[in-house]
Amino acid sequence: MRFRVEWAWMLLAIAAVSQGPRVARAQAAEASNEAGRPELALGYSYVRSNAPPGGCTCFNQNGGSAEFAWPLRASQFAVVGDVTATYAGGIAGGGYGLTMSTYTAGMRYVPKMERSALKPFGQVLVGIGHASGTLVNGPDTNVGNAGAAFASIIGGGVDWRLNGRWSIRLAEADYLLTTFDNGGNNHQNNLRINTGVVVRF
Repeated sequence: MRFRVEWAWMLLAIAAVSQGPRVARAQAAEASNEAGRPELALGYSYVRSNAPPGGCTCFNQNGGSAEFAWPLRASQFAVVGDVTATYAGGIAGGGYGLTMSTYTAGMRYVPKMERSALKPFGQVLVGIGHASGTLVNGPDTNVGNAGAAFASIIGGGVDWRLNGRWSIRLAEADYLLTTFDNGGNNHQNNLRINTGVVVRF
């Protein structure tokens, strides 16, 4: 009886060892397959911004974003398009409101971390920004380019993979530069933070 039990344990151990490489290959294939699939991220956006030059008359904007990434075949890069819209009220002590939208596109780099549930990335995007609201039509009437100003996003984030289709964007932190006319340096240095969900197709 003891002889049979020992043989049974030995056979189980051999089976487990023989299945190890197959499981590892399957996991690597699954990760590789996910890396080649387009994805859409939808979430909440927070922007810390400033309006007039010469000091930080800073204010908070809240809104949402949609980000689409299309991986390039057999590489760690992806083409990315981003649309973000945020709003703030009570700006500059005068109860002014501002709605800011950005439409940008660029490249993303995703390092290979096949066995990790965490997927960091970095990206650089450029495009246009659009501003509207009483802040633009009120104290800053010289904003002649409110309809379309240069905008760029430089930063990155990290996703937490739940399964082959869904991930959670734990955090994305970006430097958002806009160049709306402000009667001074015509630059707005903004901090953008995103969080949300990611779905792969």
